[in-house]
Amino acid sequence: MKFVDQVKIHIRSGRGGDGCSSFRREKFIPRGGPNGGDGGDGGAVYFKGTRGRTTLLDFQFRQHHRAGDGGHGKGKDMHGATGEPLVLAVPLGTIVRDAETGETLLEVLGEAPVLALAGGRGGRGNTRFKSPTNRAPRQCEPGQPGQERWVVLELKLMADVGLVGFPNAGKSTLISRISRARPKIADYPFTTLVPHLGVVQTESFESFVVADIPGIIAGAHEGAGLGQRFLRHIERTAILLLLLDGSGLGEREPWQEYEVLLEEMRLYAPALVAKPRAVALTKADLFGERREQEALRARLEAAGERVLVISAVTGEGIAGLIRLLGAEVSRVRETEAALTPDARISPSIAGTSAPPAPPAASDT
Repeated sequence: MKFVDQVKIHIRSGRGGDGCSSFRREKFIPRGGPNGGDGGDGGAVYFKGTRGRTTLLDFQFRQHHRAGDGGHGKGKDMHGATGEPLVLAVPLGTIVRDAETGETLLEVLGEAPVLALAGGRGGRGNTRFKSPTNRAPRQCEPGQPGQERWVVLELKLMADVGLVGFPNAGKSTLISRISRARPKIADYPFTTLVPHLGVVQTESFESFVVADIPGIIAGAHEGAGLGQRFLRHIERTAILLLLLDGSGLGEREPWQEYEVLLEEMRLYAPALVAKPRAVALTKADLFGERREQEALRARLEAAGERVLVISAVTGEGIAGLIRLLGAEVSRVRETEAALTPDARISPSIAGTSAPPAPPAASDT
């Protein structure tokens, strides 16, 4: 499946139905009075997070999305039907921005439907205007128009662990070893062009999600290489695992890679450096004399890092890595469980009222 993490779409809520001006007409009842019904409210537009999607591909081929209009009122006090709401299913971690101003309208962090646009209110029928001094009102109200706007959907993948490293640090090989994800693996830079997600199961049968983030290089915060497009996906991860090629066959020394990775994350978003993290020295099967690696490990630990030596090919250190990540994920989940909302909503739409959204979501 093609990975798409940014699209521009047009959303529109439904128009409210018109109120009806009508009078009761029955035999032997000469003054039946007004009986025009109200128009139905227009359908609202919601966004709903779903764990079954990891791309915005569906929205790339369909730009316009509209909720149903409210039905018109009728005689005999019959009110119009409420318009069908539109519930757009998006991957968890999707940000909805106004296309013109760039304002963040909402962030979809949970699976509860979140209101984006309220539908137009239905107009009142002439029954609503009846009073002791106006027993035969003829006025009624038209329905209010719905809201519409162009929005940009931007995906920041939500994963428990983010694998961060230079191209060919062994990220794809590792995620294929610890999960059922099957990214392309080759010995040339930038083999991984899109993030991949894999589900890892621990010894206690708990699971967590790992994201294989495409390689970061010097200048990535300014857009170099795959740059800012994929740095943003690291923001959603709870834990970072920095992968350093410990074989000595990379273009840079492992310590230089470590310094560059931290600097690029700090320049892009200082909060990334504050995330819990660990460091894995990869490709242990290619280590010769291990004195250099032991010296590097001691240097990293002196800098406050938790360091593991692993080989995704032979399996060395993999079990210990999964235990460490699983324990850290459990700790972070307990800390953040009560703090994570289903969505973050802009004040500009937070006060908008609408009926509860149905649990079902449209395909796009």
